[in-house]
Amino acid sequence: MLSDRIDILSESITIAVSTLAQELRAQGKDILSFSAGEPDFDTPQVIKDSAIAAINAGFTKYTAVDGIPELRMAIANKLKRDNGLDYTPNQIIVSNGAKHSLFNLFQTTINDGDEVIIPAPYWVTYPELVKYCGGVVVEIQTDHTSGYKITPAQLKSAISAKTKMIVLTSPSNPTGCVYTKEELSALADVLKGTNILVASDEMYEKLLYDGEFTSAAAISQDMFNRTITINGLSKSVAMTGWRFGYLAAKDTELISAMKKLQSQSTSNICSITQKAAITGLDGSADTDIERMRQAFAARRDEAVELFNAIEGLSVVKPDGAFYLFVNTQNIENDSLKFSKMLLEETGVAVVPGIGFGTDGHFRFSFATDIESIREGIKRIKAFVAKNY
Repeated sequence: MLSDRIDILSESITIAVSTLAQELRAQGKDILSFSAGEPDFDTPQVIKDSAIAAINAGFTKYTAVDGIPELRMAIANKLKRDNGLDYTPNQIIVSNGAKHSLFNLFQTTINDGDEVIIPAPYWVTYPELVKYCGGVVVEIQTDHTSGYKITPAQLKSAISAKTKMIVLTSPSNPTGCVYTKEELSALADVLKGTNILVASDEMYEKLLYDGEFTSAAAISQDMFNRTITINGLSKSVAMTGWRFGYLAAKDTELISAMKKLQSQSTSNICSITQKAAITGLDGSADTDIERMRQAFAARRDEAVELFNAIEGLSVVKPDGAFYLFVNTQNIENDSLKFSKMLLEETGVAVVPGIGFGTDGHFRFSFATDIESIREGIKRIKAFVAKNY
């Protein structure tokens, strides 16, 4: 009854763990969940006010498939102001979240057998979408010694005649690692003279705690030509449920192809979200973004200190995003076993590292209040002492 291609997909492990935690909590169990990649802050009022104004003005009809012109111009202005990237509105398409942007990108570029290089640990959705499109995933494994970042030598070794694309994520989900300008330049040197595309997921760009953020497309003209920039507002201004993401590329033929695909699937994204997103992009919410960033930074610092005080566990301090990728290899390499036992015995929900392509770890989201973080790590410490 079902198609062969749907059997290729696995359910998102992050969503599965979050759903299980919600179900257990609904049953009256004492559950602390650190599995969801969702800010615990509310969407800034200035953005909500824009949405309310749009509703009251009757802005509730179909729009252009790729987004209203003023929204795409707001995105272009943002990319120029924040990232030094010169895109025009016809080089931008708005979709239902960055996940939708990636789906459109992979569907319009990947043919059967094309290889896509994905550094691990990776966001769980990348390899699933590549496989669904008939592509072949080529993983590059990293670890704590490199800060979970790939080297030029690793990239060069992974490239073959079938390589179509590399996916870069900075700041990273799940590790929080951030590539420096120099590191991106070194990777760019490896790609010179090839036709390899770069999908640069920059969703956590605003959640940076150390160093400076550099867009992959800003490295050089060569990188600008080959890079597809993916971003949105879900994490920076707590708009996860609004479903807003966007993609920018120099190649207008690629944008047109994605527009054609989207016209036959979802059409435009919610008209109200589009109006709200303009406010999220134009600097009106910058004070709110900074307030959230500072709160996340304080949580990160305390959580890292608490985890590294637990014998058997360790974590590399992330430069961005709101996750800790906790290393359990000294006591347990089976991340599914560790996470399952932890949830059953302590009510603490984390995401096993195997879902991100790297066993012997778990992802811990600090996008929740500090008291819950302290209590959760306290339970993890007791669990480790008891079982290991």
